[in-house]
Amino acid sequence: MLVIDSWVINDDSLAPVSSEVVPKALRSRIDSGQLETWLTSSSGRLLVFVTNTGRAMVRLLEEEGDPGEHAVDPGARGSSDGFVLSNGQKDAYPDEDTVPIREAFGLVEHIVGTGTWPADARWVVDR
Repeated sequence: MLVIDSWVINDDSLAPVSSEVVPKALRSRIDSGQLETWLTSSSGRLLVFVTNTGRAMVRLLEEEGDPGEHAVDPGARGSSDGFVLSNGQKDAYPDEDTVPIREAFGLVEHIVGTGTWPADARWVVDR
């Protein structure tokens, strides 16, 4: 029997967030200026979402300190800046290491709902 983890947004309440609600929660956080969101699963996995409002870095870690894996956009050219972390650090990433924000919302929704990347997702392992 497959058991799906529950997920919480780290700096919100301890109540689990459902896959259906997580895109709205991310949008709300972005609207309030919070461009970095960490989610933790009941098994200790971490899901990181950082955006510049146009593109997003989506990382899935097995545990704290794990290099993890991240969504990619093969063939994307250039880089984007404006990824503001919660500590105020401003990052830029190659566009091939980020995805359009709509795609990122879908990736996070799927991972929260199933615990895995969607079958059609493009991602790389950084371990």
